[in-house]
Order: sequence, then C-alpha cells, then structure tokens
Amino acid sequence: MAQAASVYPPLEDRPTKETICLFDVDGTLTPARGDASPQMLQLLSALRHKCAIGFVGGSDLIKQQEQLGTPEIPVTSLFDFCFSENGLTAFRLGQQLAGQSFIGWLGEDKYKQLVNFCLRYISEIDCPVKRGTFVEFRNGMINISPIGRNCSLRERNDFEAYDKIHQIREKFVAALKEKFSDLGLTFSIGGQISFDVFPTGWDKTHCLQHIEGEKKISGVDYKTIHFFGDKTSKGGNDYEIYEDERTVGHSVRNPEDTMKELKKMFDL
Repeated sequence: MAQAASVYPPLEDRPTKETICLFDVDGTLTPARGDASPQMLQLLSALRHKCAIGFVGGSDLIKQQEQLGTPEIPVTSLFDFCFSENGLTAFRLGQQLAGQSFIGWLGEDKYKQLVNFCLRYISEIDCPVKRGTFVEFRNGMINISPIGRNCSLRERNDFEAYDKIHQIREKFVAALKEKFSDLGLTFSIGGQISFDVFPTGWDKTHCLQHIEGEKKISGVDYKTIHFFGDKTSKGGNDYEIYEDERTVGHSVRNPEDTMKELKKMFDL
C-alpha cells in the first residue's frame, strides 16, 4: 500500500473496533494469481483506519507477498491479521502466531499413499496441456493441479474453461473422497486450476480461532466479522467461512466488486 507507513490506531482504538473485515485473496482482492491494484491497496489502507482488516487464503505466504506486498514492504505489515494456508500460518500485527503441520497430523506413510494416488490419477487425465508442479506441499495442506501450477496465464485460463465443461477437478475430488474416506480429509476446489486437500476443520474457518482469541490479548471482542470471498458456493474454498454462523458473508465476483461493496458499507 502507498500508505503502508501510515500510523494506524491500535486495534482497541479503531472507530469501529468490534468489527473486522476478512478477505479471500484470489478473485477477491486480486485477479487470480495476479497483483492487487494500487486502488485496492489504497482502499484497504483507508479501511484499516476504521476497523481491523485481514486476509485468509489457501496459498502460502510467499505467494501472498507477491500478490499483495512489494519488495520493500512485507505483506504482514499491510494487514492486522495475515492467514496463509487457511490460517495454519498466521500473523498478528507482523508477529507470527503458533501454527500446525499437515504432514505431522497425517503421518508420512499416509501422506505418501495420498500423493502416489494423485500422481497416478494425473498421469491418466487427458487435458489440453500439462506442465509442472502437480502436487505442491504446503505447511497446512497440499494443493493438487491436474494441469500443473507452472502453466502460463493463457494456459491457466484455457484450463479453467476446459474444466467447466469436463469437470476434471470435480471428478478428481470424487475419486479421492472414495479412496481416502477414512482419513478425515476435506477437498476444496478454488481458483482456476487446482484444489486443496487438508484435514477436516482446517478450512478457512480455522483462522477464526485467532480472531476470537484477540479478546485475551488486547481486550477487543470482534462481534462482527465480515468475510468477502468469490468461491462461496458449496465445494468452493470460501464456502465454510462464508456460511459460518460467526461471520457475515459477502459473495463477490471480482476485486472491483469487493471495492464497490467496501465503499458502500464503510463510506470510503
């Protein structure tokens, strides 16, 4: 943000201190795997002077730094709360909070069975192109991409259109649910080319424990938690937190829609 160096009021002194706005990243704050616009960052900075703000995304912090931060400004300084990998990696006011590990929870043997099955399944998928990085290991989950995360932007867009017709990801998820029904895993389709696999309960609602825990730290009790996301339908990776009784869900189509909603809600 251009105003990243601004001095924001402490959380307990914000004008609307019992309200926090949480945002999905891809498709909500930024175009899919793209960067946030200067206009979006300016708007978020203005909003931060009124209430607390945070993001919660499935990607790791490195990708979110690329999308929301700059080489000079860490993304953890631009938001009050930063929740990468659905909150398995969490920051509050620039300081990292305690996290958890997917592989530590699942165990190496079961993890290998899961990955081996995915790679065999991907080898038999017929899609227009295949690139690289089909399974991306993250701290709190794995991300599976039938086309491979190394695809170009054009290939990404082409696969998304192809997937809407042939339901590649939907069929893949169905096969995984059948094969690994005993592992307690959730499979969440998000973005254009992939889906996430994580322990049930480790969806984006996982980050809410940190929001609720703020009362013990600063005394701020967030009675209103607004969540903005674009994949809010069942099966999308925003669905659980959008539907959670603790949040007020806002379904948006793109970053421009998010900005329009914020301006209307907060008189920005």
